[in-house]
Amino acid sequence: MPEVIINGLIEGGKATSGPPFGPALGPTGVNINDVISEINKKTSSFPGIKVPIKVIVDPATKKYRVEVGTPPTSALILKELGIPKGGKTKDESPGDIKLEQAKKIAESKSMSMYGNTLKDRVTQVLGTCKSMNIKVEGLDAREAIKKLKNGELKV
Repeated sequence: MPEVIINGLIEGGKATSGPPFGPALGPTGVNINDVISEINKKTSSFPGIKVPIKVIVDPATKKYRVEVGTPPTSALILKELGIPKGGKTKDESPGDIKLEQAKKIAESKSMSMYGNTLKDRVTQVLGTCKSMNIKVEGLDAREAIKKLKNGELKV
């Protein structure tokens, strides 16, 4: 029998035996509470952030492993700024991120981002800020990206 893979998005440290994992794990025969406990332990460092989770179960042996993905960049930006959501219009800027904060986010997501250098990954984070109408060092995110690329801003 092939492995069963169950994917879900869980708020860090708050998985329950309800959906999406409880009902999906039931037919596999694993101890649901053990799996949920491991998910909560592995995601406890992401309180208030939705984290992608993958549970891989071998139904024959009842062995499982839990893989935790990285939260979306937008969720990390919101957490870093302590705001509930981004702006809806370009005139509405709910926050202003410092380059150091963007660097911290880029470093935490380095394994899942495409940029080869830290500067490339920070540029990706600033691109997400642009789509969320978040200012960067008091500048429009587009302007900050230009300054980062031409060397006026340093990472």
